[in-house]
Amino acid sequence: MRATTIHAPRDIRLSTDVPDPRIEKPTDAIVRVTTACICGSDLWPYRGENDITAGATIGHECIGFVEEVGSEVRDVKVGDFVVVPFDHCDNTCAHCTAGTHSACVDLSMTSSGQGEYARVGQADGSLVKVPDVGSAGPDADLVPHLMALSDVMPTGWHAAVAAGVREGGTTVVVGDGAVGLCGVLAAAAMGSEKVVLMSRHEPRQEIGRAFGATHVVAERGKEAAAAVKEITGGVGADAVLECVGTDQAMGTAFAVARPGSMVGFVGVPHGVELPVRRMFQKNVGLRGGMAPVRAYLPDLLARTLAGEIEPGRVFDLSLPLDEVAEGYRAMDERRAVKVLLDVAR
Repeated sequence: MRATTIHAPRDIRLSTDVPDPRIEKPTDAIVRVTTACICGSDLWPYRGENDITAGATIGHECIGFVEEVGSEVRDVKVGDFVVVPFDHCDNTCAHCTAGTHSACVDLSMTSSGQGEYARVGQADGSLVKVPDVGSAGPDADLVPHLMALSDVMPTGWHAAVAAGVREGGTTVVVGDGAVGLCGVLAAAAMGSEKVVLMSRHEPRQEIGRAFGATHVVAERGKEAAAAVKEITGGVGADAVLECVGTDQAMGTAFAVARPGSMVGFVGVPHGVELPVRRMFQKNVGLRGGMAPVRAYLPDLLARTLAGEIEPGRVFDLSLPLDEVAEGYRAMDERRAVKVLLDVAR
């Protein structure tokens, strides 16, 4: 099959001879990918921040048609059009039933999402069928919104849940990537009265405002904290969403949090040192981590199909799979917020 592979920092290729994934366990399914995308977390290995296995496939977000199922798969059928959570789960273990699907005892991950086929573990527990989709696939206008449900929208939602966003409160979102913007959308949907997006990039600010941001703070460091204090009448944020994963972002999150509040973090940590003394003095907590996508998918899919949320607006560049390397360059150089990949083209 054709699939995106990484060979070294900033060396992304579309390989044409990658072996097709196969059913390895009776609970597996194979999905024929119709649409994929590039995630901000894919930029960590792209920039050389993570270890790289030369020639490995990359990409963990995709949607498409079920092509094949294992002998123990009962609920998912060949021909179903599905959203693939990036983290697979059985949806029945003790951790899943407690809502922490991303810690499932049968956890696995999508590994060839930017390719023509992907193997999904625990298919019955993981895959969520999109209703009323024929063999031609969903309407083109709906595709980006469904694609966002594979990772970024549930991840932004998880940040809001972890931070305890409440109706009438004030939320600050640190990070203006696709996850941060989806965090803005989540906070607004949950009824936050003020939603402050920390962003220095005008195109991202525009999406943030469309998603419900009431304020935008372009400053960094102490100036950013001062701006949030002014917006909140000197109190600070009731909930803070940390959607980057750097030490600076985490520091900012705790600097703008009011005493007794919670920081919800979903940015993959790189070089982060927690300000434990500040956390102690201000009674500010930290919750979050890898998003349990399957926990949120049914609700988010229903909201999307009803037109209540349009998370696919984070995609501002669409390319055929053949041009995936350009998609990585565009995101790395901040010429694009998030790149949609049309696998069928």
